[in-house]
Amino acid sequence: MSTSDPSIRPIYSHDQLIAYYDHIALPEHHRHTPGEKSKAVANSADGLDYLAALQRYTLSSIPFENLELHYSRYRVILIDPQSLYDKIIARGNGRGGYCMENNCFFETCLRSLGFQVMSTGARVNEGRSFARSGSASDGWEGPKYGGWGHMINIVTMQNNRYMVDVGFGSSGPTHPIPLIHNRPTINVPPNQWVRLNYANIPDNTSPDQTLWAFEYRNSENDPWMSNYCFSELEFLPSDYAVMNHFTSTSRTSFFTYSVVCVRMVMEDDRIVGDVTLFNKDIKRRIAGKSEVLMEIASEGDRVNALDRYLGVRLSDAEKSGIGKTTSAIS
Repeated sequence: MSTSDPSIRPIYSHDQLIAYYDHIALPEHHRHTPGEKSKAVANSADGLDYLAALQRYTLSSIPFENLELHYSRYRVILIDPQSLYDKIIARGNGRGGYCMENNCFFETCLRSLGFQVMSTGARVNEGRSFARSGSASDGWEGPKYGGWGHMINIVTMQNNRYMVDVGFGSSGPTHPIPLIHNRPTINVPPNQWVRLNYANIPDNTSPDQTLWAFEYRNSENDPWMSNYCFSELEFLPSDYAVMNHFTSTSRTSFFTYSVVCVRMVMEDDRIVGDVTLFNKDIKRRIAGKSEVLMEIASEGDRVNALDRYLGVRLSDAEKSGIGKTTSAIS
């Protein structure tokens, strides 16, 4: 009979956490020595400020991207903490990952620093693309959720719980969101607001089922739009293994046929916008205003854009890995 405790999760070492601090360029006044000192701060009244700083500096330094599914010979996504550390920190070439990569990595960092954290799955609102285009999906104009395909973290401190996410992209949360119904906060100034809405979702057959929906709007006059919904049920590593397999291999997962890379932009210690590459388009959006950064007409252009605007430096082997796949620019 095994004596190992299945509730024990891996943690990073003191040196690995210092390298993480350096990688995200965390200012000295936000740095707390990993170990007893960081744990004491994480569990004090200053813990929220510490958590918020870690989140926004992670968002501005570690991109949301799926390049491993395109610029790679093997196209395999590994989500164990050590593989993630090697990819995101040790390689030193500006890489990040999609939700289960970035949020698993961040969860391990937070736990290692002394935060009380657990993760749970989320259902992404697949109706967002229809709403943005002004059309409807199957005649339905509201949220239309997919299966468990996203991961978020929930941090408990000072008897309060906060949703923390560093793996959703441009409309994801930029600060810890308290699990409180309908408390709007500014996400990206001047006009992007976010909130949590605790309610039944349209997809449920039972009216008694309630979930937290993470919603946003880009002005006070816009309707609220759901990004995803989640419960407070803790998901296990084996749950994410199943989710990761589907997300990285299914032909219905847009990650397998589209190239995406997003890095949040920070100025004066605040997230103010993002740089987003999606297939052949790359744009910078600051304070709600977008600009096209360059015209991408070839694979060389896209590789250069990743380096120049997003800080991602692909090796020659990675560049050639895309070959003549459907996601390659011919």
